[in-house]
Amino acid sequence: MKFASVALPAIVLAASLAPLPAFAQEGPPADTVYDDTWVSLGVGVGLGPSYDGSDEYAVFPAPIIQGKVAGISIQPRPAGLALDFTPDADGGMGFALGPTMRVRSNRARQIKDPVVEAAGKLDTAIEVGAAAGLSFPKVLNPYDSLSVGVDALWDVAGAHSGRTLTPSVTYFTPLSRGMAASLSLSAEHADDDFADYYYSVSPTQSAASGLPQFAADSGWTKAGATMLLAFDFDGDLTNGGLSAVLIGGHSRMLGDAKQTPYTSIRGSTGQWFGALGVGYTF
Repeated sequence: MKFASVALPAIVLAASLAPLPAFAQEGPPADTVYDDTWVSLGVGVGLGPSYDGSDEYAVFPAPIIQGKVAGISIQPRPAGLALDFTPDADGGMGFALGPTMRVRSNRARQIKDPVVEAAGKLDTAIEVGAAAGLSFPKVLNPYDSLSVGVDALWDVAGAHSGRTLTPSVTYFTPLSRGMAASLSLSAEHADDDFADYYYSVSPTQSAASGLPQFAADSGWTKAGATMLLAFDFDGDLTNGGLSAVLIGGHSRMLGDAKQTPYTSIRGSTGQWFGALGVGYTF
C-alpha cells in the first residue's frame, strides 16, 4: 500500500482480510477459495491524522493485496507487504516467518499544519526487514484465533536510517458465516536515529517554524487499539467474492513522540481514525 501517511489505519485496513482464510480453513471440509492458490485485491479510504502526532486529519487511500501463490503467503502491511515462507499449520499452532517491507511517508506529504510544514518536509523512507509471528486457533470457539507477531524494519533509503520494532496482538472471531470481527493491539518502538529524524526539532527547524528545540531519544513512540467488522456480500466468507470492512480505532503517542513540540504544541497525544474498504477474493 502506498500513499498513506498514517501508519496505523493503513495496517489495520490491510490486516482486515487476513483472518478470513483462517476461518475458511477451520470450517467444514468442503472446498473453499482458500484451499490452494488465491488472491485478494481491495481498496479502502480512511480518515486519520495528517502526520504521527497531528491534531488535523487527512483522507488517505489504502489499496490492498493478499494471497497465497506457490505456497508463499502474501500478507499486507502499511504501505507495503510481508511474505511468509513457512507451511500452513494443520489445525494447530501456526508459525510465520519471512521478509517484509514498507514505504514510510510520515511528514513527507499531507502536512496540514503550516507551522509543522515550515519546519520542512521529510524524505520518504524505504524500510525492509523481517516479520515473525505465532497463531493459535480455537481459543474460545471452533473458528476463532489469537495471533501475536513482530515486524523489525530498517530504513535503506537514507531518510531516518533507523530501526523500528512493531509488536501486535490480534483476536479474530466470526460472528456468523458471512460476518467476522477482530480486535487488534499494536505498538511501535524506535531507535535513536528514527526518533531524532521524526521527533527532534533542530536549530534550523526551530528557526524556520518558531517551535522550541527538542532532542528525541529512542523508546516507544505510539500504541493503539482497533476494532473491525467484515461483511461478505453473499453471506459466505469461505467462497471468496466481494466483501466490505468497517474499521475504527484510537492511538496514543508515547515517550518523546508525545513530548515533541510537533505533538505537544502543534498536535495531539491521542488520535482517532476510521476506514471503509471493499475487496474481492478469487
